[in-house]
Amino acid sequence: MFVIISYDISEDKRRNRIFKILKDYGQWIQYSVFECDLDKEDYLKMRDRLERTIDKDEDSIRFYFLCANCQDKIEKIGGPDKLFQDSIII
Repeated sequence: MFVIISYDISEDKRRNRIFKILKDYGQWIQYSVFECDLDKEDYLKMRDRLERTIDKDEDSIRFYFLCANCQDKIEKIGGPDKLFQDSIII
C-alpha cells in the first residue's frame, strides 16, 4: 500500500522521534510529510510505534492511502527528485 503521512506534533523532542520512526518506513518528502510504500504488516508496526509516541491530546498524524492508479497521477513541480537520507530537522 502506498501511504502519504502528514503530521503535526507540538513538541520538538516528540516530533524528532516521529520523524525517526517514519524515516524507518518511507521517504521524507517535505517538512512533516512522508511517502511510504508498505505491506500491511509494516504499516501496522509503524502505526503502533507512532500511536505509542504521540500525545493524542496535542498531536495529530494523518494517513492518506493511494491506489496504484492514483499513484500514477502524482504530479510534482520543483524540488529534488529524492531528498538526502541524512537530512536533519531543526
